Amino acid sequence: MVDIPRLNGAIGALESGKPAFVTFAPAEVSTAIALSSTAYDGVVFEMEHGAYDIRALRDCLQYMLNRRQILESGSLAPAVTPMVRIPPNGGEMNQWIAKQVLDAGVYGVIWPHVSTVEEARNAVAACRYPRPPGAPYAEPAGQRGDAPMAAARYWGLTQQEYYRRADTWPLNPLGEILVGIMCEEVKAIRNLPRILEEVPGIAVVIIGEGDLSQDLGIPRQYEHPTLLSAIAEVVAICKEHNVVVGHPHVDARNVEALLAQGFRWLMPSPTPSYAGLELGRQLAGR
Repeated sequence: MVDIPRLNGAIGALESGKPAFVTFAPAEVSTAIALSSTAYDGVVFEMEHGAYDIRALRDCLQYMLNRRQILESGSLAPAVTPMVRIPPNGGEMNQWIAKQVLDAGVYGVIWPHVSTVEEARNAVAACRYPRPPGAPYAEPAGQRGDAPMAAARYWGLTQQEYYRRADTWPLNPLGEILVGIMCEEVKAIRNLPRILEEVPGIAVVIIGEGDLSQDLGIPRQYEHPTLLSAIAEVVAICKEHNVVVGHPHVDARNVEALLAQGFRWLMPSPTPSYAGLELGRQLAGR
């Protein structure tokens, strides 16, 4: 079997001990084209608060491809790794949307509002193919349906190569699919130690500070001591369990402080915060 180098650039950055710089962006072709030649490690197409449109997502994935970049790099890896934040909250326990976006070819799924062990296990299971009992990395048991043709073709792999690589990282070291969960409620913080202990396959915990501030009764008061204390607690829990922690609101004013706090998944806005991206990369030695 052909040895396929790392395809997911965000995973590649994290594996090398560097922070990953990823941005949220609307699923629009013009945005996909613009982002495809930037220094971001990945882009998360926003379909939680934006419209869920699988056709728009497919168009974005195709327009991120650049034949010259593929030729000159000599690699199947996209220059900027496409992922998506899906609409269902963790508590809705939906899997069909994760199945559709993975079958389209994305390399990662971000799940909003995951607050319990059961919800976290559902998120990881939805992104994995089933394995026989006793097989390596058999748990959490996968529940993704088998329809790999379009995704394998988009990744540039045979179907058997795709099966080998289409698993969740870091649970499976060869995996190219990144599962991120959003920590957005007090209940989520309370349950986070158990989630990270009992559900392997979560690559990153992203703090949803907007929703968290709502749950704390201090909506969008991002400098409020109560919110900052809650965020610090999440960071400490993730560090204790050696799981990457992410911040969704990054710019040139806060990127240095966030790196110092231990955030390793940093999300500058796509257009106004290129300065935050460039400063963050410099500070991270990238």
